[in-house]
Amino acid sequence: MSRARSFIVAPIASAAGASASARLMRTRPGNATGAPSASCPGLTGRTVNRTSRRARSGSIVSTRADSCTNVGPASTGAATRSDRTQISPMPSAAAIAPIASIRAARPPRPTASPAKPPATSTRIAVPHATGSGSTNHSAMPPPSPTGIQVMSWSRSASSQRSIARPGSAIQGGTPICRRRGRMLEAATADPAIVSTVWEHPRLGAISDTDAVVSAAPVVTRFAPSPTGFLHLGGARTALFNWLFAKANGGKFLLRIEDTDRVRSTQPAIDAIIDGMRWLGIDWDGDVVMQFAGADRHARVAHQMVEAGHAYRCYMTNDEIAAMRAEAQAAKKPLRIRSPWRDRPASEAPDLPHVVRLRAPQEGAVTIEDRVQGSVTVRNEEIDDLVLLRSDGTPTYMLAVVVDDHDMGVTHVIRGDDHLNNAFRQLPIYRAMDAIEGGWPDPIYAHIPLIHGPDGAKLSKRHGAVGIEAYRDEMGILPEAFDNYLLRLGWGHGDDEIISREQAVEWFDLSGVGKSPSRFDLKKLENLNGHYIREADDARLAQLAADRLGHALPDGGLDLLTRAMPVLKPRAANLNELAEGSNFLFSQRPLAMDDAAASLLQGEASAILTNAHAELDALDKWDTEALEGAVRRVAEARSLKLGQVAQPLRAALTGRKTSPGIFDVLDLLGRDESLGRIADRMAD
Repeated sequence: MSRARSFIVAPIASAAGASASARLMRTRPGNATGAPSASCPGLTGRTVNRTSRRARSGSIVSTRADSCTNVGPASTGAATRSDRTQISPMPSAAAIAPIASIRAARPPRPTASPAKPPATSTRIAVPHATGSGSTNHSAMPPPSPTGIQVMSWSRSASSQRSIARPGSAIQGGTPICRRRGRMLEAATADPAIVSTVWEHPRLGAISDTDAVVSAAPVVTRFAPSPTGFLHLGGARTALFNWLFAKANGGKFLLRIEDTDRVRSTQPAIDAIIDGMRWLGIDWDGDVVMQFAGADRHARVAHQMVEAGHAYRCYMTNDEIAAMRAEAQAAKKPLRIRSPWRDRPASEAPDLPHVVRLRAPQEGAVTIEDRVQGSVTVRNEEIDDLVLLRSDGTPTYMLAVVVDDHDMGVTHVIRGDDHLNNAFRQLPIYRAMDAIEGGWPDPIYAHIPLIHGPDGAKLSKRHGAVGIEAYRDEMGILPEAFDNYLLRLGWGHGDDEIISREQAVEWFDLSGVGKSPSRFDLKKLENLNGHYIREADDARLAQLAADRLGHALPDGGLDLLTRAMPVLKPRAANLNELAEGSNFLFSQRPLAMDDAAASLLQGEASAILTNAHAELDALDKWDTEALEGAVRRVAEARSLKLGQVAQPLRAALTGRKTSPGIFDVLDLLGRDESLGRIADRMAD
């Protein structure tokens, strides 16, 4: 008998009257710790919060503690903010649509405040499978105004197997969802049941450990600061965001965070865009320039001031410096709690000021990070950060939140050096959600940073340079760089060579590790050699020609293309490929390197004379005929084939190493080959 597994998403009313939130519960039949459900007998609910370790990062102490809370499936309780970390607020009745009719494209985010749902707890259950693949078709309640779904999943071998990505319609009446790279099959293929399953287009109920059942289109973004060029870590972040969006049928957006007007430069912006295009990472819509939205950011800050979630601070630089010195003396991180936080507006002087967040001081915030796990920070650790500077310009912290909301970003995937920022940014989301509604917390995934081979933080001595250096100076192909970036911190079993198509199919955040990855230049070069061997000859010929440093003669590109099958197996990068092809276009008499000159000593002149005669007598100039001629020279002089090939190679290429001697003769042709041999016969 197969064991059914049910995943229930249920709206839980807030005791404070705030928007209802959704909680994802994993349930098993016959759980003795909860009461059975009225609509699905034997089904009980158990919320799961899997967490890992205690981490200290910067000025915030992050605590991850194992916890597991049992709840009855029909219970109603107060939803805390930690319950809402990854869940969108519930929609109004007008916004609800059957899941089978939801399209992959994300609808525009409403600008008006949505209607608040009723403060009730409602569950709609699709009965779980019983027996060996059988289905319990008990009566189910109609969709409620809060429009939430409950799915039943089974590992039954009799279940229909098909694939539907999150955001796509259910195919053939069989909803399928992905869990940690595996597929969980639906317990029923009855199309009638599908009509009873409802979900808001923007709801994204996601558990770090369990199934994803959502029609909400995924929206990710890459948001670099143009204060430098696109580096290794930034390129990987862009790739992971792009892959996650594509794997889930969503959108990937590009935003340039140019709020630092002093350090932001146009060359850096151009380099970022050029680098992404080289990597084949395209984006949906236009590039968004963050500073262009400064007025919008400021309006949000003023909304927060008017609602009491932010305040005007008149602290002087000297006062802040004194506070910093006091914190340093006490060996504590600086957390500003301004004396203006609770002073009445009537006492405010007519002086320059900043606008600060009125951060909560009690309780804690928990983020269910898709990579780091459950991370909790006490609110007392979060300072009253600046939202608007004294000149009225917005800070990075405010602009990021407003832009992510306005752009409809559902998943924030970035380096784990931003994990602290998430706890400073969430109070802004929640303040605006309290003010106007419709500001759900994003789903966070903070990926570990990249270290050098020695385990130290990546620096220029390890290779932390702009990706244009890998392209222009090191001769790396974009597909090799993509593959290498993908495997830096993400894995799919033992697979090392992963195509772009496979990456889109396989990529999931569950495959991202928690430990820093190490940059290995040798591994990158090995991957690059593989992709050079697999690349199209005409494309490689053009790339090699661009590195030769001189114009090709007529027919030169065709010759280079013909040479690729014998040149590319010997090259680990485009520089080696170009260098290996130089002999094709060298002018007579060829310059000899020292190693080649040493091969032209002794009886080399006699060998070349014999070879010239044999080759000149050939009626047909191809590799088979050329090999026969060279072998006849070796036999006539009682030499091994290599003893004849070495002086020939030196005379034909000016080097000790080259492709096979018969291929070299064939590529150079009769006249050029005989001329080069004749040039060295008298040496």
